[in-house]
Amino acid sequence: MNDYIDTIMDFVDQARIYVKAGDGGPGSVSFRRERFVPRGGPDGGDGGDGGSVVFVVNTGLNTLLPFRRRGHFKAGKGKAGRGKNQHGKNGPDIIIEVPPGTLIKDPDTGRVLADLTDPGRPWIAARGGRGGRGNARFVSPTCQAPRYAQPGIPGEERWLLLELKLIADVGLIGAPNAGKSTLLSRISAARPRIAPYPFTTLVPNLGVVELSDERSMVVADIPGLIEGAHKGIGMGIDFLRHIERTRVLVYVIDASQGEKAIWHDYQVLMKEIGEYHGPLLERPQVIALNKIDIIKDVDREAAKRVLAGEGHEVYLISALTGYGLTSLLEGVYHLVVTVHTPSC
Repeated sequence: MNDYIDTIMDFVDQARIYVKAGDGGPGSVSFRRERFVPRGGPDGGDGGDGGSVVFVVNTGLNTLLPFRRRGHFKAGKGKAGRGKNQHGKNGPDIIIEVPPGTLIKDPDTGRVLADLTDPGRPWIAARGGRGGRGNARFVSPTCQAPRYAQPGIPGEERWLLLELKLIADVGLIGAPNAGKSTLLSRISAARPRIAPYPFTTLVPNLGVVELSDERSMVVADIPGLIEGAHKGIGMGIDFLRHIERTRVLVYVIDASQGEKAIWHDYQVLMKEIGEYHGPLLERPQVIALNKIDIIKDVDREAAKRVLAGEGHEVYLISALTGYGLTSLLEGVYHLVVTVHTPSC
């Protein structure tokens, strides 16, 4: 039980943080004072620039948990300039690592500032302040000995909202106890919690499915949806953001409860997805009628006919025994490689 609680606590997909870039260092007011050197003049150096706050993608991360423990990030300040035209040292940048698929938003307006998916493209959230110029910079024919220098410019600071949308090729959607976690554990090395009661999946799970010929795809198992989820009932729709990037949706429906239950579950899933984000209904979809190992052969085709007219490919499977999984995976993979990656 403790391990299960730890798993729940370790998955965090939203965080609010404060970032502050380093201030620029002040310029120096200095005059050259050396023996046997007449008219030394001003020699105050410039201050160093402040460090910036930079976000980078770390593919080894899949949660925003570190930001629950730490919510403030500050880059280093620039050092002050010195005499003899010595430039102050620049402040160090602070690098913040986030999982791929992290959205960075303005917490006040909700505007998306950055969508971090590529490990090779850092994003500067707050730029460091420029260092002030020393008095040597202000020498002019009318001012041979300036006794002033510029202070450093303050670095940028702001609050940011981080929101994680897991990047997967396929999203598994279904009612509680439909067998999504069993299916994920059967087709991948993922080991989600499985139990004979609803809502055993409380956080999204990812698994890598390897097919023949070195083909693979990433599958996400989303916590179960019930009627009224878009209103916050049950697990609500808090985790549906994780299917917005998926290329293909797989509706996993328990076929063992009869034709009326199959139709009802399908209608509920479609309604809740539509209420959450209508364009998701246009995403390529397939239907997996699960648990056919416990219904009679004569009832299997009848169960399939319930949804045959909905325009989706329907597969009869048993996640427990492995029946029909090869056909399902081949069909889903074909859709994955033929559709464009959604932008959100």
